[in-house]
Order: sequence, then structure tokens, then C-alpha cells
Amino acid sequence: MLFQKKSYLSFILASSFIVTGCTTNSAIETELDSIPTPKNWSKENVLTEKVNTHNNTLWLKKLITPELQRYIEIALENNRSLKQDLFDVEIAEQSVIVSGATLWPSLDLNLSTSKRDYSGITTSNDLSLSLQYEFDIWGKLGAAERQVNLSYAALLAQYEQQKRELISDVILGWYQVIEQEQQLSLAQKSLKSIEQNLSIIEAGYNSGLNTSLDVYLARNDVASERSKVATEKTTLQSNIRALELLLGKYPSAALQAGTADIPELSQAVAVGVPSEVVANNPELQYMWNLLLAEDAGLAYAHKQRFPSLSLTASTGTSSTELSDLLSSDVGWSLLGNLTAPIFNAGRLAANEESARLETKQAEQAYLETLFSTFSTIENSLTEAENLQLSYQANIDAADNATLAEEVSFEQYLKGLVSYTTVLDAQSRAYTAQSSVIQLKYEMLNTRLQLFTALGGNFSSILSKDVK
Repeated sequence: MLFQKKSYLSFILASSFIVTGCTTNSAIETELDSIPTPKNWSKENVLTEKVNTHNNTLWLKKLITPELQRYIEIALENNRSLKQDLFDVEIAEQSVIVSGATLWPSLDLNLSTSKRDYSGITTSNDLSLSLQYEFDIWGKLGAAERQVNLSYAALLAQYEQQKRELISDVILGWYQVIEQEQQLSLAQKSLKSIEQNLSIIEAGYNSGLNTSLDVYLARNDVASERSKVATEKTTLQSNIRALELLLGKYPSAALQAGTADIPELSQAVAVGVPSEVVANNPELQYMWNLLLAEDAGLAYAHKQRFPSLSLTASTGTSSTELSDLLSSDVGWSLLGNLTAPIFNAGRLAANEESARLETKQAEQAYLETLFSTFSTIENSLTEAENLQLSYQANIDAADNATLAEEVSFEQYLKGLVSYTTVLDAQSRAYTAQSSVIQLKYEMLNTRLQLFTALGGNFSSILSKDVK
């Protein structure tokens, strides 16, 4: 069934390039082959190789552990929001069947029995067969069917986009839990170190070597770190529950991410060229098919103003005895019906104008989504480069701040510096180490955001084709 839907989507997407030219009084001014897209991205020295190639998804496979892959597939099967989107697709599929049926004749069989009692009892049994057919001489029914088909294709593209966003969210949720576990571990390590310092300072105070101010400062630092540890634990449990909801599980905060680390994504990601985004991004396909559906709706509204020609043929028989119906004489009739709107107080013209305006509105919505996608890609390219520079700088800062923390406490014990110098060094060391952990996650977030905006496909990391 999924294969059929994908094939049908491909057919609709291929045919949608010529639909605009086939509809009468089309309001669409945008054409896919004439959208003013740049030949390349603003950032120089980017890989213009196609996005969905084997070599350019190696970085993606590097992210996916066997456990994470299993969670992704669980999410695709159990995520409630994605299931709602699938129901929308299946409902639209039934609408396609209904719309296609209007192009065919309808045949109805009717059997009725009635009894009347005035001066006596009268019984009447009627059996009739009726055939009705509307000639689509202006293509009105065809326009309505095309609108439903394009709406269905739009929902298929939207569903594909929702799947890709869900996979990206699960990956980010998984590594956000890992990041938070590392932040918690860092806070616990810092607390342990400060508690050891407090013990040393209190011992020195009892020996008359330190002042009470140093003790108070050290105790305050310990209390602050304990509060920080509690906050990190709360954030960790919140992140785990968010991931569990994506998986369709009860948010019990029982999921364990293990001891995995956030990988460094040093390999550059291929971005292709801007014109490829139009063809690869499911969200843009969704918006384009919605635009074509609105245009087909305009054609339908326009053809509503033309005459309609229908044919009704019926045959039947009547008998006082139900058993004699099939042996009774059969009568038949044939009726042609031509109707044309003459006066409707401008209702049909207003409907057509509304459809035209809605089509123009949908066109602007498509262009807004297109250029918003381009903006996301451009920003992600710039951000990825700057995050890499910031990450390397923070690694150096973390190394130097850790050494400064150790030296400052040694100098404090020798009476060379005050304890406030130690506190400042500790704060710098913690902030730098925390930033390194956070930047690794932000680089991953930016990479996935870029990959999704480019229309990247996650099928290479799935062990099976999930509906």
C-alpha cells in the first residue's frame, strides 16, 4: 500500500508541472522552472554534491547507534501525532475515490411497498432501476477531481515531511538527553571538588590559618553547586520525558541513554544547489500541490457558471402482489436535462473571484515558504562554520580554565591569592567545560536542521520501510 502511495505521489508531482497550463483562467504566475533561485549559496566553498548520496550520509550513520535506530523505528510506528497525519492521508485517499466516482454513471435499484386503507385495502409494490449520468462537457467534474487528487498529493508530501521531522526530533531528543547527562555529571564533579575545598578551608580555619569569610564563601559555593545539580537533574528528567512522548511511551522518565557521547561532526555536509531544494524538500512539494489544488478549485468555480447536461434513464414495474413484480409489464423512460445559471445575484461570480484570490494567496504562501527555507539553509551554513570555530576556542578555554582553577587553589593555600580568585577560576572552568558540551549538541542540531531543509532523506539509517 505504501509503495502504491509513493508511486501515486510521484505521478502527481510529475503531472503537476503541466496542470497549470491545462486549467482555464489560471491565476498562478509562478512556474517551477522560472523561480528566481540563485545558482549557488552565498557561503563559498560548500560541497555542491547532491544531498542524498551514500558518501554524504556517512556522517548521519555515524550518529545512529543500534539503540537509537530502534527508538527511531518505534517512534515511526507509535508516535500519536504521526498517526493522526496518516489518518488524514487515508481520509484524503477515500475522497479521491469519491471524486473519481462522479465521472461515472450511477445505477440505483429501488423496491417499495405501500398499503392504504380508505374504503378498502390497497397494496402497491414498485420495483425500479434508475441510471443517472452527467456529461462533463466543460471539464467541471474533471477540475473537481483534479483538486481532490492534488490535495491528496499535498497530504502525502506533508506526511513525508512529518516523518523526517520526527526522525530528526528523536535524534536530537536522544542526544539532548546525553548532553544533559554530561551536564549533570559535570555539575556533580564540580560539587565534589568544591566540597573537598570546603573541608580543607574549614580545617585551615580551625587551625587559625583561614578567615571565617573564606569558610562562608566556600559554604555558599557548595550550596550553589547543590542547587545547580538539582536543577540539572530536573532538566534531565524533563528531556527524557519529551523523548518518551516522541516514542509514544508513557512519560515516566525511565528511559536510559547509556554512556554514548555526542560525536564531533567534522565532515562537511553536501548541500547541492538551491534548485535541488525545490524538488527534494517535501514541505515545498506540499505547498506547491496545495497551490495547484487551489488553482483547480478556481477552474471548477469558473465552470460552475456554464450549463450542465445530465441524462436520467429509468425502468420499473408495479404490482399489487410482491411475487408478481418480475412477471409484470416493464415500463421505461429516458430524460435529458440541461440546466444553465441565469440569475443568482452574483453568487457564482463571487465564488469564482474568491477562488481566484485564494489561489493568489496560496501562491504567496508557497513563495514565502520557499524563501524561508532558503533563509534557514543560508543561516545554518553560516552558523555551522561559526559553531565549529567557537567549539575549538572553547576547548582551549576549558583546558586553560581547568589549569587556572588548580593553580589558583594551590596559590590560595600558600596565601598568595584570596579565595575570591579561586571562586572566579572555578566559575570560569565550569562555564568553559559546560559550553564545550553544549556546543557539540548545537552543532548536531544545526547539521540536522540543514539536512532537513535541504530535503535530506533518512531512509539510509532505517532497517525497514516504515509506513
